[in-house]
Amino acid sequence: MAKMSKHVPGQATYLVCVDGSAHSRVATRFACLRAKTTGGHVVLMTAIEPAEFQHWVAVEDVMLEERREEAEHVLQDLAAEVNQWAGVMPSLVVREGPIGNEILAAVEDDPTINFLVVGAAPPSGKHGKLISWLASHLAGRLAIPLVIVPGNLSDGQLAEIT
Repeated sequence: MAKMSKHVPGQATYLVCVDGSAHSRVATRFACLRAKTTGGHVVLMTAIEPAEFQHWVAVEDVMLEERREEAEHVLQDLAAEVNQWAGVMPSLVVREGPIGNEILAAVEDDPTINFLVVGAAPPSGKHGKLISWLASHLAGRLAIPLVIVPGNLSDGQLAEIT
């Protein structure tokens, strides 16, 4: 059963799933503008997916550490942008595991999160899998809105809708 979030009246917390892509930056900008308007907060999260290479534990550990450093670098860059856009410092979260499962776990672990925000890339063979997965696995598991932000929105368009 899905947990209800602990909403603070007049504020909202936006969990944004980021990977450094252009569409995740647009989703971040959307959440920042909404947080600025509502006096809310932004949480940036990235997930480090398990490596498919598991022949040597030492090599896998090095690969995981490199991916963690890269994820932290992406989050730090976006945090600076969030501060510039919204005048607040976001919370930063790095989780390890399949991204869809980690997103749901992050929402379940933090009852203050009110919105899950993801950026939508233009359709292609590789993109759109996360949104499809989330949409198909959310029924009954998520008690907050899923906000899908088109990754091709301009700053002007974002300003109009936020």
